[in-house]
Amino acid sequence: MNFNSDLFKIKHNNVAPKQGLILVSEPFSPDGIFNRSVILLVEHNEKGTVGFILNKPIKKNMSELSDKFGKFDIKVSIGGPVENGNIYFIHTYGKKIPGSIKIKDNLYWGGDFKILQTLIEEKAIDDKKIRFFIGYSGWDKEQLLNEIKKDFWLVSDIEVDTIMNYDTEIWSKAVSKLGKPYKIWQYFPENPNLN
Repeated sequence: MNFNSDLFKIKHNNVAPKQGLILVSEPFSPDGIFNRSVILLVEHNEKGTVGFILNKPIKKNMSELSDKFGKFDIKVSIGGPVENGNIYFIHTYGKKIPGSIKIKDNLYWGGDFKILQTLIEEKAIDDKKIRFFIGYSGWDKEQLLNEIKKDFWLVSDIEVDTIMNYDTEIWSKAVSKLGKPYKIWQYFPENPNLN
């Protein structure tokens, strides 16, 4: 039986990376942290790109990682391999958290950490409107474009509700939205030898 490896090649959708879009990894990425990952791009400009992996939760919650949040038992995800000793966050609170950077409509990155702590202490933060990450994913000026050309990533769009949902199945859902050429990706095991 012949195996058609073209089934797993990316047929580029000609969507350029930009802030607010996502990267969907090809199904057999050799890099463990990016294997079947979906990355939200929070910054993309002439200097480079910053993003957070949306579907790699860790087993500890925020109050176990930092005493600065009291008993705020919110989930945390791996954002990427860069500066993985730092905590980052995205949210839908807008200017309620001063210094926030708008990613796209109703979605923001960062902001005044002390104000955030105060809002958490006052129980004014809903855990469905904020997400925390350890580290981030980053690319130099041309690095991401080169990886896209080498078929590591497909660029797509995503709804804010999906971003905020901590859905570990987000990769499969993102792939299904890419259309017919990628449908088989969802059903192929991560380790083809186990099939």
